[in-house]
Amino acid sequence: MGDRLFVLMQYLLPQHLISRLVGFLAHSTIPAIKDPFIRTFIKHFKVNMDEAQRQTPSEFESFNDFFTRSLKPGARAIDMNPQHLACPVDGAISQLGQINGENLFQAKGCEFDLTTLLGGNSELANPFIDGNFATIYLAPKDYHRIHMPCDGTLTHMVHVPGQLFSVNQATAAKVPGLFARNERVVAIFDTEFGPMAMVLVGAMIVASVETVWAGLVCPTGKAVSQFNYGSQEPIHLKKGEEMGRFKLGSTVVMCLPKGASQWPTELSAGTTTRLGQMFALLN
Repeated sequence: MGDRLFVLMQYLLPQHLISRLVGFLAHSTIPAIKDPFIRTFIKHFKVNMDEAQRQTPSEFESFNDFFTRSLKPGARAIDMNPQHLACPVDGAISQLGQINGENLFQAKGCEFDLTTLLGGNSELANPFIDGNFATIYLAPKDYHRIHMPCDGTLTHMVHVPGQLFSVNQATAAKVPGLFARNERVVAIFDTEFGPMAMVLVGAMIVASVETVWAGLVCPTGKAVSQFNYGSQEPIHLKKGEEMGRFKLGSTVVMCLPKGASQWPTELSAGTTTRLGQMFALLN
């Protein structure tokens, strides 16, 4: 009953208005607002500040600055084996496995569509049909910067407006097509094993999504926006380099082409992940 009420309330609440209001508060630089907000957040969610470069509320310009905090050098080791993909984020695996045609498994009884996830462009989706996917949820306590699983050259970015449901387990189990309904940023990279899609999914009270090449991406309007980077100076990112960040947490969906990779047996739904760990084996 609790989960049902939680999901029902999300249908009824003004998702974008609430998210923008929280975003306004999170952007405040007034110490009397931001410092208690940060202290309460650290205590409630048991955030490990020992690994952060800055550790006290007064050192952060705003709550957003705290939430997207950098880590101390060496806090995360990146698996540099060329036959491995590194995990792009701290978080927990919601689901991972094979894409069944164009269907990605969301939860028992729920799937979502690959082409819809990538913004409705079938040409971008085609290489991932029958490929592999992983969905990783970032909890509030997690480090919220996203890093590259391998070397890649950016070819496309798509911003897809949408709803802002929460992306926790309760919502994933009860909202059909959740990750293909929420606002999201799709980044397609050319890699040594073919294309790779990194989908940064927004959620309730996620104020924005940023990338290192475009800055603030969400929200930018009500229409799908597509950007082709093939005709300009190439944007190369190395394995382990930052590619983006969430201002308040959400989910990353990674899509890989058919036959390019396999998941280690020790990874499954519910497994906690750490940025940089070995995440997939390349074939």
